[in-house]
Order: sequence, then C-alpha cells, then structure tokens
Amino acid sequence: MLRVLVDADNVPPPRLSPVLALLDDVVGMRMTASGRRAALARLDWPADAELLPSAGWQRADLALAAAYRPSADPLVLISGDGDFALLATRHPGPVLVVSGAASGRLRDGTTVVDPATDGTAPIRAWLARHGVEFAQRGAVRRPPE
Repeated sequence: MLRVLVDADNVPPPRLSPVLALLDDVVGMRMTASGRRAALARLDWPADAELLPSAGWQRADLALAAAYRPSADPLVLISGDGDFALLATRHPGPVLVVSGAASGRLRDGTTVVDPATDGTAPIRAWLARHGVEFAQRGAVRRPPE
C-alpha cells in the first residue's frame, strides 16, 4: 500500500494540485495531510484522505510524524521541510519527496521531484517502478464468465 504524507503548509497549491489528481487514481493508498485549515481548504483532496487541521509552529509536522508508521511500502512525502529528513532516511521502503525546494537533508537517499518543473510523469514512473497500481478510469468491468 502506498503511504502519502502531505505538509499542506509547505507545498503551494499549484505544485500540489496536479500531484493530488495523479494520486487520486492510485489503487491502495493511505494519504494523511496536515496544515492550517486555510491551506487544506484550498485543495481538492482524494475522498479517503485523512485531513488533520493544525495551527501553530511545527504542528503540521508533529501531526504527520504521529500518523506515520514504518513499513516496507513506498512512501511519498510531499514537503520540502528538512524536519522530515530523519523519517525519510529511516523509512524501510523507497521514498519519493515531492517539493519545489526540498532541503538538502531530504535529498539524501530519496528521489526528489518538483511537479512544477518536472511535471507528474516522473512521479507516475517512480510509483510504477515500486509496484503502485493505477485505476483504469472509464474501463468497463465485466464479471468473470
């Protein structure tokens, strides 16, 4: 299962929106997002995303760290905040950081993609390399014969 942690205070909507649209097609994902209520309200989130409104210095970081559980599954960390470097480097599975300005500490041992300059194709390719499946939109499902 893909695990996604989103720091809504750290990544602006123009960078985050196309990533959320891409991730909305992922089969088997658990997303947790935290940030100020206004930051969370600016975006359309996947229906099953867990939204944790938080206010105050480092509160979103603390909420996301508390929601994180280590596993060998792929982790997408949408934040450039260096406070997540230890989490990212200690995660037992592969880690993708989505950010326009990832801290140097976050770049160690992870793949970093900036959707504003790179688009979402590198994100989709990374997910596919790590076994993440996408729903077939518009496909007709037939019962087995």
